[in-house]
Amino acid sequence: FFFSKRAFNTMDDLINRLFDIQAVKFGEFKLKSGIMSPIYLDLRVIVSFPDVLSKVADLMWEKVKDIQFDHLCGVPYTALPIATVLSVMHSKSMVMRRKEKKAYGTGVLIEGRFTKDQTVLIVEDIITSGASILETAKDLEDVGLRPTHSIVMINREQGGQANVEATGSKVLSILTLSEILECLERHNKLEADMITKVRQFLKDNSAVSVPAAKPAPSKPKTLSFKDRAALCPNPVAKRLFTIIEEKQSNLSFNPDVTKKAELLRLTDLVGPKICMLKTHIDVIEDFDEDLVVQIKNLAAKHNFVIFEDRKFADIGNTVQLQFTSGVYKIAQWADIVNAHLVPGPGIIDGLAKGAKEAGRDIGLLLLAEMSSKGNLATGAYTEANVATALQYKDFVMGFISMRGLAPEHPYLTYITPGVQLAKGGDALGQQYDTPESVIGEKCSDIIQVGRGIFGAADPLAEAEKYRAAAWNAYQARVNAAQ
Repeated sequence: FFFSKRAFNTMDDLINRLFDIQAVKFGEFKLKSGIMSPIYLDLRVIVSFPDVLSKVADLMWEKVKDIQFDHLCGVPYTALPIATVLSVMHSKSMVMRRKEKKAYGTGVLIEGRFTKDQTVLIVEDIITSGASILETAKDLEDVGLRPTHSIVMINREQGGQANVEATGSKVLSILTLSEILECLERHNKLEADMITKVRQFLKDNSAVSVPAAKPAPSKPKTLSFKDRAALCPNPVAKRLFTIIEEKQSNLSFNPDVTKKAELLRLTDLVGPKICMLKTHIDVIEDFDEDLVVQIKNLAAKHNFVIFEDRKFADIGNTVQLQFTSGVYKIAQWADIVNAHLVPGPGIIDGLAKGAKEAGRDIGLLLLAEMSSKGNLATGAYTEANVATALQYKDFVMGFISMRGLAPEHPYLTYITPGVQLAKGGDALGQQYDTPESVIGEKCSDIIQVGRGIFGAADPLAEAEKYRAAAWNAYQARVNAAQ
């Protein structure tokens, strides 16, 4: 094997090596089970000692080589490198358990390729109460896998094996705490009083129960849009929530057409059903100032806000000019605009100055997530958007996102693109989700629909379907919180 080898002729050699590298410590330590212990086993350090890591893996394999199993799974995090070595050394498939589900990406707890009812050998460094193995086993079972055996390096002899085996899964171990203590005593590594103290500890704590699971944190209550309106620092956000409540519509319409007349026709047609009109003003081939006048008239007639999807993405001074000047003079008529945070918070400052220059109430949405396949607006970038928004409460009113991001701040709004009545996608990588999923399950607020409405034979009837689906999904969230 490719690791450097060290002579471990006896188990005593390995135990002494563990003591020398401080994988076995003595003092006063609080364990995961909550009890105080005079001995602490810290096998995390073996990743820095390939000879020890290799030997531990060798010993484990000798114990389990005759067991039939489909996958290995190391308990995170200490046992992950041990499981990886076993996987590579013996060409055994491995699945990986996350300690927490991520809010982005695939959002799964068990990574890897597997099928239902396949068996798993759980790999763990130490067993005390068995809680970590039981937690891992539950997550494996939740995805249809069957954890039939566990292999541990050190059994602390405190009831963990019995706790796990009570569930029907077998536990095998390489060493016990008593064996470690006896070895260190033989080699004069410990004072007599410490040996006595540890033995008494083992006698007094021979049956540690599994710690009670912490209750899941309660989700913030979903408020009505009327109640949320009262919490909004930004006047446009307050007005938007009020419109949503009055019209019972959390539908944003995006008529992605290139002619002025068609844009106005579609907007007038579906205006009664929407809370927001999203424009891409720079695709209108026959744009003129009269178009802006007529859009504003329709917004007043049908009571909706205007969102220009400009996606500003430059430095502060440049975006201020793009916002207030040029052909479109967006700051003169758009109620809401959006921006990428890639340039940093200076882009927010630039747009805020533009809004002040225009003398109008305007709200900003940050593009925290996107609906296109392979986009890079994920993870730390999304988190940075949320953190920055909280610093600009008076101007940043929410996000373009695929879900709710900060439910503890109900004044923020979430607008989700890529929504259709059935899931799917298009040839250019756009991914579609349903109103029930976006609003009901992922806790967004407003669905943004374009082709699903203006591409229908009857756009007005189709708009009503989307309006009803989104509104009912939100009301179901509110009612569930009562």
